[in-house]
Amino acid sequence: MDFVDAHCHIISEDLTRYPKAPIGGKQSQWAATRPVTAEGMVARMDETGIDQAVLVQATTNYGYDNSYVLDSSRHWPERFVAVGTVDPLRPDAAANLKAAVGEGGLSGVRLFTSGSTVPTQGEWFVAPETFPFWEQAAALDLPVCLQMRLGPATKQLVELLKRFPGVKVLLDHIGYPDIAASPARAGAEVAALGVHPGLYLKLTHRNLERLQDAGERAGDFLTPVVEAFGAGRIAWGSNLPAAEQTLPELRTLAEDVLAGLPEQDRQEIFAGTSRRLYPALTSNGA
Repeated sequence: MDFVDAHCHIISEDLTRYPKAPIGGKQSQWAATRPVTAEGMVARMDETGIDQAVLVQATTNYGYDNSYVLDSSRHWPERFVAVGTVDPLRPDAAANLKAAVGEGGLSGVRLFTSGSTVPTQGEWFVAPETFPFWEQAAALDLPVCLQMRLGPATKQLVELLKRFPGVKVLLDHIGYPDIAASPARAGAEVAALGVHPGLYLKLTHRNLERLQDAGERAGDFLTPVVEAFGAGRIAWGSNLPAAEQTLPELRTLAEDVLAGLPEQDRQEIFAGTSRRLYPALTSNGA
């Protein structure tokens, strides 16, 4: 089985070259207490049997300065691609985005809509000021990871997907559906979004732990979601080191929860989807 980790974070020990600059001024606890360097991530991947990974900007450590994920992906192009963070509300957001991609540049971007890293409250990601950003993302065929919670904000997500059908939106942690309360209801809520072809799902420990707890009822969530999206629009990510488990434990968690799916579906979730979203993984891979 081929494995690509679609969501992990790295923190450098070199504070001079890569100074802390968290958005909102607050560093996340995991970044302070259990950071992993790029070298450490390579070692953990080797230990776990994971070929390649997507380095997602640690916004609560570096803000909009994507230097570390970019430098790391350039140093290990056969192992990493970089997903950075930009401010889509800036008047020059589209130009900044275009300048950030290309050979040796970002392979994707990530936006936060809630939590300590959000400079502006509310579902600003569909504000008119962001339209040039989304138009440029579509023109570049650049995946945009969106960190948001399903619920009241779902209508803004749907508005975005309808207004910009050419954009590939990767919903981090599947939008935190409330699997614990009702796997079936959560599955139906997520499956209803499958009609939007530009929407992809990122399956992480935040969902997998709830599904593991659900036991036999996990299928009440997984079955409708996989049927609605297809495994080709679902990607697994470890969320290391924001997740407290080791990388081998996170891989095992995913394998155990998804064991009931056909092998072809599991291969898509564990690697195929990520390789299509981020073509540099395929071109730089072994």
